[in-house]
Amino acid sequence: MSALHDLIAHTFQQEGGRVIAALYTTIRDLELVEDALQDAFVLALERWPTDGVPPNPGAWITLAARRKAIDRLRRQHTLNHKKASLKMLLELEQEDMDTNDIPDERLKLMFTCCHPALSKEAQVALTLHTLGGLTTPEIASAFLVALPTIAQRLVRAKRKIRDARIPYKVPPADAIAERIDAVLSVLYLIFNAGYTAPLGDALIRHDLCAEAIRLARILADLLAKEPSMGEDAEALGLLALMLLHDARRKARVDLAGELVVLEDQDRTLWDQHEIAEGVAMLEHALSLNAPGPYQAQAAISALHAQARRAEETDWEQIVALYDLLCEMTPSPIVELNRAVAVAMAEGSDAGLILLDRLEGTGELGDYYLFHAARADLLRRTGRMDEAQAAYTRTLELCQNNTERSFLRRRLAEIKGQVHH
Repeated sequence: MSALHDLIAHTFQQEGGRVIAALYTTIRDLELVEDALQDAFVLALERWPTDGVPPNPGAWITLAARRKAIDRLRRQHTLNHKKASLKMLLELEQEDMDTNDIPDERLKLMFTCCHPALSKEAQVALTLHTLGGLTTPEIASAFLVALPTIAQRLVRAKRKIRDARIPYKVPPADAIAERIDAVLSVLYLIFNAGYTAPLGDALIRHDLCAEAIRLARILADLLAKEPSMGEDAEALGLLALMLLHDARRKARVDLAGELVVLEDQDRTLWDQHEIAEGVAMLEHALSLNAPGPYQAQAAISALHAQARRAEETDWEQIVALYDLLCEMTPSPIVELNRAVAVAMAEGSDAGLILLDRLEGTGELGDYYLFHAARADLLRRTGRMDEAQAAYTRTLELCQNNTERSFLRRRLAEIKGQVHH
């Protein structure tokens, strides 16, 4: 029974976004639509064990959710202003639904969830909830935010969409670039929250990484099919970037669960299939001649992925790509990554000069990865007293337990060398 329960849960997670998007075209109330989908899930748990899994689960779920929405509408006291929706639903209920006949409305739902009127936190939570099928407790756990906070965030976002009448459509041409950027940044935030968890014991949240990749695939596919848009180079670039990062997942921690830095990773553990797919996708994105920051980052990741040994990494080319990225999206974080690449290409002293300049701006004073990079370069140059102080500062700022364990080991090594 548990295997069937897992199958039903997986099917609903995979199909949920499509069903919500299809129903939302008629009922512009996300709370009602999601409640109807949950009702359909309960019904599936009752029916599928005796009736068997339907041949077309997506169509079954859509029809069941539609009927549950009708039941809920009928029970509402304020039925008058719902009559038009109810009439349309009743007509659709008579049809023998097939998933091939259901228009895929998920692209509209993505743009709705990532509307600029909503906060970034609300966009992330809403995208994961409606399109990713993650429960409120799962989202709260993933981002280490209190459950009531996430629940309130979701309720407010849904009501804002409803009350502000945020349009359910692919934006007009003049607004597309801004809105696609918002959708891509939300997906990247989800991936990064999984790839290096900001807090907690685990370094990696595989479920969040997988969900971000799945949603990025859907986005790239839907954009390609949208008549007014076509393939989007940056959407493909982001998907390539995620795949290339994700390919290194198994090598990032050892059997004891300890962090392994990039240069020490066992590259035979890297997923060659994901690397090949990521590189091919990047090449296709670049062929569209619409360069952007996600493609530049993916190109950097591809250079790492294609180096059979750490010492074969083309650091000069990586520095050149960071130069390009600095022009596209100037930020202290990009400058930090460029400084590390310069250190690997030209020597640690060259990198430290750039880090000292960055430190002078004061923008990264509380960013633990700045202090981690500085500590590592100081260690490499033999300035152990300064390295010890930098690692100590990093440890104060870092909140992920796997990374903290690694930093404590490094600190112990340095203290041993200082005392000798």
